[in-house]
Amino acid sequence: MKKVEDYTISGNTSLSDLLENWARAGGFVAKKLADAADIVREMTERDDCYNFLSFPACIISTGLRGVIVQLLEKKKFDAVVTTCGTLDHDIARAYGEYYHGSFMLDDEEVREKGFSRLGNVLVPTSVYGDEVEKRVMQWLQEIYDEGKRELGTYELVWEFGKRMPENTICHQAWKNKIPVFIPGITDGAIGTHLLMFSQDHSDFRVNVLRDEKMLSDIVFDHPVTGALMIGGGISKHHVIWWNQFKDGLDYAVYLTSAPEWDGSLSGARMREAISWGKLKARARYVTVEGDATVNLPLVVSRIL
Repeated sequence: MKKVEDYTISGNTSLSDLLENWARAGGFVAKKLADAADIVREMTERDDCYNFLSFPACIISTGLRGVIVQLLEKKKFDAVVTTCGTLDHDIARAYGEYYHGSFMLDDEEVREKGFSRLGNVLVPTSVYGDEVEKRVMQWLQEIYDEGKRELGTYELVWEFGKRMPENTICHQAWKNKIPVFIPGITDGAIGTHLLMFSQDHSDFRVNVLRDEKMLSDIVFDHPVTGALMIGGGISKHHVIWWNQFKDGLDYAVYLTSAPEWDGSLSGARMREAISWGKLKARARYVTVEGDATVNLPLVVSRIL
């Protein structure tokens, strides 16, 4: 049994110091964060471990996008699973600005002034709408003119990425050949633009089964896998779903703000995945409750 130890902080206390203190101090979410950082460090340092990173689009509207870009730039993860909105926000913010807002703004007034509200972030309609549409329709035409008629979502991300600035998720994914899988590719602005483009280019399509084949190959080719999952929904489920075919993940860190009592996947703690064979009973895993914009930088500070 480990003793609970007190700790103190000062102006010189680093993130690393805090994590070490929390590991010794015990104490609710602080201890979970220390464990999560240690698990992520161990799985990303193993040469034989294939590591997934999953997250929802909402965090890409915030400055946390820079940390995700950094993780891909430094090749800390081998594959990404996310939602369509990640593409929307990554493209929009590459060519326009988002702004600080408030949860308490008058949403009718927000709309009248040309913004959409995402929590306490203000998204200009002109950037998320017109700018994204202009870029994407141009890129799709270029891809089509190059003779490409069928792409998986990870290939579409790479095609966008090689046309985008360096400080974007798409560019770093393309540059480092990290596949970004988007199983819900139609659920966002990009999905609408793909439909619009297909009306005049009926032989062009995004084939999600190409993604599934690649995911199948990944899990059967890599006996050891790990995952850092931020939020639930389709991105989390796609990671654990495919890993059940290799008898489950060997490492898992899950950051969530959802409650368990409603039976949702977002609220489901990692221990539930053991019953489905999506997480090995002997795996190293932890569920950390809280806001990912606070917790993710702390967890990944050990590997950055």
